[in-house]
Amino acid sequence: MLTKSEKDAIIKKYRTHKDDTGSPEVQVAILTKEIEQVSEHLKVHKKDNHSRRGLLKMVGNRRRLLRYLRQEDAKRFEKLVDRLKIKIVLSAPSAKTVASAQPEPVVE
Repeated sequence: MLTKSEKDAIIKKYRTHKDDTGSPEVQVAILTKEIEQVSEHLKVHKKDNHSRRGLLKMVGNRRRLLRYLRQEDAKRFEKLVDRLKIKIVLSAPSAKTVASAQPEPVVE
């Protein structure tokens, strides 16, 4: 759990304008710090499944925010990923997507 001062420092560092507290950049930065803290907790407390579930929820939430940001503004997305040093793994296309992406055969 982040303290108020830690959260304020993150908001100040990643905000997009003076009064910004809820932009995707700020939300992802806060979630990233919380994910780091819970990950460290789980290294010590390996059987703490309640915290593990919370971690998975935070990771999913961050993934959705990053997907939204990538769709809306790729430059902001790339900048944020570089600043936070997040490893992004793009999912492989499904077989259905690959099949539909094949060009139609030309019949003469």
